[in-house]
Amino acid sequence: MTIKEDAERGSHGVREEVSVPLLREVNDMADKEDEYSEQTSNKTSLWKVYFSTFVAVCGSFEFGSCAGYSSPTQAAIRNDLSLTLAEYSMFGSILTFGAMIGAITSGKIADFVGRKGAMRTATGFCVGGWLAIYFAQGALVLDFGRLATGYGMGVFSYVVPVFIAEIAPKNLRGALTTVNQLMICTGVSVAFIIGTVLNWRTLALTGLIPCAILLFGLFFIPESPRWLAKIGRKKDFEAALQDLRGKDADISKETAEIRDYIETLERLPKAKMLDLFQQRYLRSVIIGVGLMVFQQFGGINGICFYTSDIFESAGFSATIGTIIYAILQVVITGLNTTVIDRSGRKPLLLVSSTGLVLGCILSGISFYLKDHNLALNAVPILAVTGILVYISAFSAGMGAVPWVIMSEIFPINIKGVAGSLATLVNWFGAWAVSYTFNFLMSWSSYGTFILYAAINAAAILFVVTVVPETKGKTLEQIQAAINA
Repeated sequence: MTIKEDAERGSHGVREEVSVPLLREVNDMADKEDEYSEQTSNKTSLWKVYFSTFVAVCGSFEFGSCAGYSSPTQAAIRNDLSLTLAEYSMFGSILTFGAMIGAITSGKIADFVGRKGAMRTATGFCVGGWLAIYFAQGALVLDFGRLATGYGMGVFSYVVPVFIAEIAPKNLRGALTTVNQLMICTGVSVAFIIGTVLNWRTLALTGLIPCAILLFGLFFIPESPRWLAKIGRKKDFEAALQDLRGKDADISKETAEIRDYIETLERLPKAKMLDLFQQRYLRSVIIGVGLMVFQQFGGINGICFYTSDIFESAGFSATIGTIIYAILQVVITGLNTTVIDRSGRKPLLLVSSTGLVLGCILSGISFYLKDHNLALNAVPILAVTGILVYISAFSAGMGAVPWVIMSEIFPINIKGVAGSLATLVNWFGAWAVSYTFNFLMSWSSYGTFILYAAINAAAILFVVTVVPETKGKTLEQIQAAINA
């Protein structure tokens, strides 16, 4: 299989035809990497990879802090600033619009100033946003701060998993990328908990803590070696890779393989949005965007944002239900990091989607029984069981794995544009589902959950027929196999 493309070179736009047996080359690369990995595994020190991941996922924790802020502060902010329900609804929802803007620009920023530069940019917006919220005396400044934190969230949602995937060895890539989702869940849960004891202005200041750790930590971690190779900084690329793999590790073959692959891709014209729909990239785009569609339109944000209302509607204690919900989300996402590189991405997605269907059906049955005054004693148990099965299943796969796969499947020459598109679709889905959830529940409470069950059932078919297994493969091998 060969890739034939017109390559644009030089300031005068000289065009020449490039023909490269890309798939064969990359499979050879993978075999070579297996050899050198076995030879150097005992010598390789990965503490810098773990430390770099810790620093990066402070952005994920910040993401969760932003997302979880509005829920425990609604009553206090409305009382202190005399906001109407409509004004506070604007404050809550404008976060998603900021995130969509961040998603659109995230790929370009990460490609232009690097992965670390993109994280600094996102952090700057979050710091400005939290300070605006802290000093706000009215709706306008409050909304500006919320919009700024949303923009930071949008950039973090793309650049953190991409950075981790690009620095991690293939045998740890899935687990380390999943830590992104774990820290998002942890950030949300912490905001929920401490929001019950802190006033809303102080809670805003706590959002500065992960920003400070991230900004400080970025001084001590290397830039993504693949990004450095892509922009031609050869010495920095080798130094960063050596730093990540350990000073005694032999990186010569890995260095050559990454450089050869990137040089091949760089001969192709610079990718634009319309280029994503060319045949050689179309499958990776379908996989990345499709997983984001099913992740969001399966109902997660509607159920997440209105968990308390769902429990109350079913006659169960909202406080107890929400606490159990938050604990399950963090614990199962944490356990997921330990199995993703052993079980693989695809099995987790299938198990997760099946659990989502079951959770939606149980919740739908509970509301059907309530609406028809049947077996009313069973309604709370069915509702709670359904919601907890749903969030457990989501945390087990569909929450984290789409981000892992998104960070793996796009070739580096289209990663910025394609990643921005996938992230934008994700945030649009988050807004659409959270906006329509109450309308759907008014139309038919049980019908809403049956609709989500049908979408999650379609996700099972999508995973079976379209999504490849990426466990244990290099990024170059994955991308060449998909886009060949």
